[in-house]
Amino acid sequence: MAIRYHCRHCETEVGRLPFGSAEEVRTLHRLADGEAVDFITEEEDGEVTVQCICEHCQQSLDRFPDYYALQKWLQ
Repeated sequence: MAIRYHCRHCETEVGRLPFGSAEEVRTLHRLADGEAVDFITEEEDGEVTVQCICEHCQQSLDRFPDYYALQKWLQ
């Protein structure tokens, strides 16, 4: 089982961290409050996916702040 960090814009896998137990997944969900819970999903195979933003997409958003208004700005 692992925690997978996945860019929510370009869908690139940013990283992967191993974890040992289902209790650690529950702890992660407890630590994430409010809107952060929307970015964490648990897959059927036990992996946890955290949607984040990769460095490339962050740089694009910094250069073109109007992209924040778009739901999906990469085609």
